[in-house]
Amino acid sequence: MALPSDWSRSSALARWLSDPLVREIMVNAGREIWIEREGGVEHVGVLANGELVRIIERILLPIGRRVDQASPVVDARLADGSRVCIVIPPVAVDGPCLSIRRFHVRDLALSAFGGDEVVSLLRDIVSQRCNVVVAGAASSGKTTLLNALCGCVAPGERLITVEDIAELRLQAEHVLRFEARPATYDGSLEVGLSTLLRSALRMRPDRFVLGEVRGNEALDMLTAMNTGHHGSLATCHANSPDDALRRIESMVLQAAPQWPLAAVREHLQAAVDVIVQVERSPNGHRRVAAITEVSMRPDVLGTKTIWAEGASVARLSRGRS
Repeated sequence: MALPSDWSRSSALARWLSDPLVREIMVNAGREIWIEREGGVEHVGVLANGELVRIIERILLPIGRRVDQASPVVDARLADGSRVCIVIPPVAVDGPCLSIRRFHVRDLALSAFGGDEVVSLLRDIVSQRCNVVVAGAASSGKTTLLNALCGCVAPGERLITVEDIAELRLQAEHVLRFEARPATYDGSLEVGLSTLLRSALRMRPDRFVLGEVRGNEALDMLTAMNTGHHGSLATCHANSPDDALRRIESMVLQAAPQWPLAAVREHLQAAVDVIVQVERSPNGHRRVAAITEVSMRPDVLGTKTIWAEGASVARLSRGRS
């Protein structure tokens, strides 16, 4: 695999960047190197004093970003699609910190997340054009599963991805990729997810894919799902399917505080068909923990399990094909 940029070839991190089994590289307090490899996190070495500062400078130079005391946090994408997060003092109390998360070292198939029942049900959900939210904790495999789900889309369908930082690499014939742009140092020129999502809908997508819903774009997502863009997908940080609904509900209320709660819930129930919960086990294996349909009883929005470990598969009732 090609290294992210020229700086890495002479860097003390080069060994880990060239290892295809390393999923994430973390440097704490300016020196301590930790990696995640094959599911486990391990301490692998120490950088010389001041070396991390030089590495950070080499990372940011080719992507046109900078970090300083006035703006001590940077979240960006490297040339190979890896995601880098940098935090320096005074925010990072013990010294500068670096994390490089490598999403595309290996593309995983649906079979990596579960057995034949899970794969068959997920393929059916995509083919029936259900609107899907993949939920889970940080580093649980949401983006990787989203990538695999998009691989089940019929050839020729026009997909438009909208992401805060572009991580998806869809193996499809007809894909457009949009990436948000952060504000400049004077607070101008920002292009947020809401703007990109509205632009994407004007470009005739068969499906849109929202990398992660985390703010006011939740309202635009539900509006799009409720106006004919069936089969669209998104991810959301949440501990359970019901928690995912609560999070999206609260994000919509922040974007549209004048809306009655009952209207938000009706909108959400009409828009989202299926929530797929993914989990990361203690040994690092990512797997589908549950597949649920969104349901609504009088004034109560919740989910109905159609698959969970140890339970039989229930009939999917919300297809839109």
